[in-house]
Amino acid sequence: MAKEKILVIGASGQIGVELTLALRNLYGEENVIASDLREPNQLLKDSGPYVSMDVMNKEMLHVQVIRQNVTQIYLLAAMLSATGEKNPNLAWNLNMQGLLNVLDIAREENLHKVYWPSSIAVFGPTSPKNNCPQQTIIEPTTVYGISKYAGEFWCNYYHQRFGVDVRSIRYPGLISYKSAPGGGTTDYAVEIYNEAIENKKYTCFLEENTYLPMMYMPDAIRGTIELMEAPADKISIRTSYNLSSMSFSPKEIGAEIKKHIPDFTMDYAPDYRQQIANSWPASIDDTVARNDWGWKHEFDLQRMTADMLTNLKK
Repeated sequence: MAKEKILVIGASGQIGVELTLALRNLYGEENVIASDLREPNQLLKDSGPYVSMDVMNKEMLHVQVIRQNVTQIYLLAAMLSATGEKNPNLAWNLNMQGLLNVLDIAREENLHKVYWPSSIAVFGPTSPKNNCPQQTIIEPTTVYGISKYAGEFWCNYYHQRFGVDVRSIRYPGLISYKSAPGGGTTDYAVEIYNEAIENKKYTCFLEENTYLPMMYMPDAIRGTIELMEAPADKISIRTSYNLSSMSFSPKEIGAEIKKHIPDFTMDYAPDYRQQIANSWPASIDDTVARNDWGWKHEFDLQRMTADMLTNLKK
């Protein structure tokens, strides 16, 4: 295998921290450069090289790519659904321009691969609610969803027109204990575990029977790396792959936590995020990913809950 030098942009975010650590395990600490606008996350502090960088500054990014002999970029910097609705213009600019900067540099420098995440936020109220397929009606209603859908087509365009090997996953809601979520509509599923341990109660910002596609972070990280390691001829989707592992409602996750913390209680105060959640599918069909590169999830709600609570209590 040719020597890879990987740049992770947005390395201090919810996905970035764990993905950077996983890539360092795989490729060696010195071959994975973490970068972010923020201070490096505690978990990344002593585990390998770090550069402070703004993906919006294309010249600076280009200089780093050349200077560090970068061969792959993982672009994770983005403004998420709930935060994006408060500042639509900023969300659009960051989510779009950051991607275009990376795709352009990848084309000019003949990078081996680019990874960019999309999201279930690309789906809208007109998409099928259950087992939403890979190819379907997509009419997003949030600026985050709009930017992700446009981004999918930019990725496809750069692949078709310039041969850039860019790969993508439409993440469901991601749940992790190592790093905090970044202002998404599915964040309740992380908050609830912390609140259950600390206060034995939680007020959920979604209605009790709101089903959404979710995934435990270890599955998401493994799926991302498996996609990136797959031979190029196995990749049939150059927009973004549906990826799925479980769907549940706040009521169900609450009941599961109660098995471990019997005096846990929960109430509901739905806010503006309910409308966003209502526009998304309740479950996702990811047959194409399973067939193309052998994706399989490992965690369901029971196994994830036991693992989350064990690790958070530590």
